[in-house]
Parts: sequence; structure tokens; C-alpha cells
Amino acid sequence: MKYVGLQTQIWRNNVLSIILLVLFPLVFYALVFIFFTVIDIAEPDVETDVVNSFLRTIPWITIGVGIWFIIAWFSHTSMIQKATGSKSLERKENKRVYNLVENLCMTAGQKTPKINIINDDSLNAFASGINERTYTISLSRGIINKLDDEELESVIAHELTHIRNRDVRLLIVSIIFVGIFAFVTTTMLHSLRFSGRGNKKNGGAIIVIIILAAIGWLLTTLFRFALSRKREYLADAGAVELTRKPLAMASALEKVSADSRIEAVEREDVAQLFIENPQKKKKKVSFSTMFATHPPIKDRIRILKQM
Repeated sequence: MKYVGLQTQIWRNNVLSIILLVLFPLVFYALVFIFFTVIDIAEPDVETDVVNSFLRTIPWITIGVGIWFIIAWFSHTSMIQKATGSKSLERKENKRVYNLVENLCMTAGQKTPKINIINDDSLNAFASGINERTYTISLSRGIINKLDDEELESVIAHELTHIRNRDVRLLIVSIIFVGIFAFVTTTMLHSLRFSGRGNKKNGGAIIVIIILAAIGWLLTTLFRFALSRKREYLADAGAVELTRKPLAMASALEKVSADSRIEAVEREDVAQLFIENPQKKKKKVSFSTMFATHPPIKDRIRILKQM
């Protein structure tokens, strides 16, 4: 895959971030309006003013979503550390890693990010953050110990490319909004509980909420996974642009593919941050590839070996 250029990719990811910030609230509002419309149709004996119910609910949802987003935006670092089991790696603990990161940052002309370590013997890594203050590269203990200098340098260059391209900020935004979908669904269920409707009618309404939540989840998942798959190819190419060592990158990916499982990672939205999916490998099913967080690693290796 041809690397499209740093500035072009930054521009694309900035545009996509803005689209996400606009699109997700609109999806929320649309689902809420559909909810009240379906309830009105399903309960003809109960007089419901769909528009007024929708307008009364919107301010509360907007406030709730806004508070959630602000909290998640400013606390995403601790959230990701907790979800991945990563912690700060001090220079005195591993000067080799710091030297590789700092040399690459000087070559790329970018500020050195924070460096974290995941205490797991498997091989994986990821980048995270929304600005220079929070940009972080996290490496598993296994990937540090089992890769040689050229391979580890390529992995670090891959993660630095995610930071340079603003991939990490785009994915953080998508992770936050996935969480908000769950929040909105819970809010609607609680509002239904205290709405005074009969128990029999509650059952139908709950089914409607579940269906709408599933639609929202499907839209979010497809969009998020498509972004994740494409960005890995671009980051591989960006790593080669920095190191000039495509075979080292290919060799690193081969070793990562053999043992990428990180026990601490249970959340699928966080799993997309990694260089390879850190969750338990599933049996290959052609349909399931549509929902894969990463492109097939053998395809990435094949492209790298052709460079």
C-alpha cells in the first residue's frame, strides 16, 4: 500500500475526527426520536406526543453525553492504562528502549512521547493520547525482550507514525463514543423504569431499546473497524519511511503474530489500539473478517516484503 504522506493523513484524520464529533450526537438524537416514535406506534391506547417527549429528553441526553465526553476526554490516559495493565517505564529501567525512541523522534522531528510497559511476556505494543502532553507508546515486556534492535525500532516507528498521523486521537474519540452508546441505552432503560408505564408495556419498550442499541452498536463497530484496519497498513509504511528497513518490520510482525495475546486486555474497543489484536484468536470465518480490528498480518508482511 502506497504511503499517502504525513500531512495528507493528518488532514484526513482531523476531518474524520470532526465528522465523528458531529455524526455521533446526530445518531444519538435519531435513535431517541425513533424510540419515542416506535413506542407511540406500539402503544396506541397511550397518548404520546412524540415531538414533545423527544424535545424534553434531548437536553438531558445532551448534558449527560457532554459530561461523559469531557470526563472521558481528560481521563482517557488512566482509562487505557487500567484497561491494558500498562505503567510508566523509567529510563533507568531500560535505556535501550529510550535510546531507540529518542533517535527515531529526532529523525522524525517530533517530541518524544511517554513510554509505558505492559508486564506481559507476549509481544504487542500500542500508541495512545490526544496531544503532545498525553502521547504515549506502550510496549509489552515480551516485545522488548524478544525483538532485536532493528525489529524493536520498526515497531516503535510504527507506533510513532500512529501519533504523527493523529490516528491515536481519532481512535480515542471513537472509543469514547462507543462508551456513550452504552450510557444512552442505560439512561433510556432507567427513564422507562420510572415513566409509570405498565409492566407489560415495559417489556415491548425494552425490546425496542435493545434493537436501537444494536443498530447504534453495529454502525459504530463497522466504522471503527474500517478505520482500524486501514491505519495499520499506513503505519507499517510510515515505519519503513522512518527506518528504511521493511524486512525488519516484516520480521517483527511475524514474531508478534505468533504470540500477541495480552491477558489484561478484555475490551474490544481498546484492543484496536494495538499493533496486532491482543485478544484471544478466534477461528477464521470469512464473515467475521468484516468485523476484524486489524487486517490479516500475513497481508501486511507480504506488502512489506515487496517494498
